[in-house]
Order: sequence, then structure tokens, then C-alpha cells
Amino acid sequence: MIEIRNLTKRYGATVAVDTLSFDVRPGSVTGFLGANGSGKSTTMRLVTGLDAPDAGHARIGGRAYRELRRPLREVGALLEARTFHPGRSAYRHLAALAAGNSIPRRRVDEVLATVGLSAVARRRAGTFSLGMAQRLGIATALLGDPAVLLFDEPVNGLDPAGVRWIRELMRSLAAEGRTVLLSSHLIGEMELTADHLVVIGQGRLLADTSVAELTSGGGTLEEAFFRLTSGSVEYRGIGTSTSTGTGAAPRDEWKEWTA
Repeated sequence: MIEIRNLTKRYGATVAVDTLSFDVRPGSVTGFLGANGSGKSTTMRLVTGLDAPDAGHARIGGRAYRELRRPLREVGALLEARTFHPGRSAYRHLAALAAGNSIPRRRVDEVLATVGLSAVARRRAGTFSLGMAQRLGIATALLGDPAVLLFDEPVNGLDPAGVRWIRELMRSLAAEGRTVLLSSHLIGEMELTADHLVVIGQGRLLADTSVAELTSGGGTLEEAFFRLTSGSVEYRGIGTSTSTGTGAAPRDEWKEWTA
């Protein structure tokens, strides 16, 4: 289980995550929803140890990410698509990660087959389309056969068949008893994929409930989402740095402010 308690992260004067608390439990897909800049990506970076919180904590099976002896065998994450050396083949990229985490080499072929990249496994990853890069990122997340998985916008660059494949993959992973946290801007797709939803705005928790409960008042999930999040958003850019320190926020991150 992923346990988040009073998690807080600031970048200068900007509060990206504000005393956030929720759990992600095994056996279901938990959808992570929020407008751009709501703090979703920052939260995932805090869970996976890419940033340090200013207050609160994130635990995976009761431990912080930095305490995991072989992280890839316990937690798999896709946070950005192109986190590989462009001159290295997909196979070599995965083989190097496997060797560094005591993962059997056979897993490389297995995950390449799972994501549909076997035929291009020896091609340089830098030549991949965005959709293929996403598939390689998913293969990386699955490499250690982890019980906990985090995916940030995994359908970016995928065609309709690829989006459907992602949906079926997420649900099959949860059905195996894994803990799956899925962030996406495609609310309609989330309605088809997720069992449970965590909705945040301005870094704060707005809802922690099932899809059925959130839409029980009538209407679609999209309508329920906008009822929760509308009316208080003003966007301001806060930098493009990928720093993991306490300076600027991660790349592509924006911040919402109330008037």
C-alpha cells in the first residue's frame, strides 16, 4: 500500500502539495485526477524519492522509497516518457537496469513482449516515437515485477488501440493484487479504467472516493470533476527546471492560485 500523510512541498513561495493525505490500496486501480498544476506530478515525485517533502511523509509498504534495498523490484514508475539514453537500444536500456537490480535477464524479453516492442528491441531508443517511448517506460516500470506501480499520463502519444491496451493492462495488474496509481487528463478514460479516485486541487485533497460514489448525483465523471475543481483557478508559470531540490518546480508543472 502507498500511504501519504500530511505531505507538503514548497518551491520558493509556491505550495505545490499542501498537507495531502490519502492511501492507495492493492487490488484496484486508483485514478489520480486534478487540473494542470494541482500537484499530481509533484506528489508522485515525492512518493518515488525524486523530491524531498518539506513536511509529512510518503510510505510504500511502511517504508520510504529511499529505504528500499532494490527499488525496481518493489516499485515501478513511469513519470516521464524519455528517461533513457537515446543512443542505447531498448533492450540494452532494460538489460542495464536489470543487472543493477539483480533482476533475471529473461525479464527483459518478457516485458518487451508485454508492451509490444519485441520487434524493435535492438533499435536505438532515441528513434522511437512518443508512443513507443511510453511503451518502453511502461516496460521499465514492469521490469522488476513490482507490487506497486505508478503511472503519470501513460497514454500520451498512444493511438486509440494503445489507449485501450493501457486500460486493459492497468486493470489486469490490479487484478493480480498490485497497487496501481494512475494519473491521467483523460477523464472519460479514467471512468473506464479506475475503481477508486483521488482528486486534488491546489495541492489539497478534494475527494477520495469510488467512481460510483462521485457520480452518484447524476451526470458523468467529467461533470463531477468540474464541479469539484472549477471556480478557483488562476494559472501562473513557476519555472521549467527539473531540479529535485527546493528551488524551481519540476518541468511541465504549473501552479493554481485562488483569487
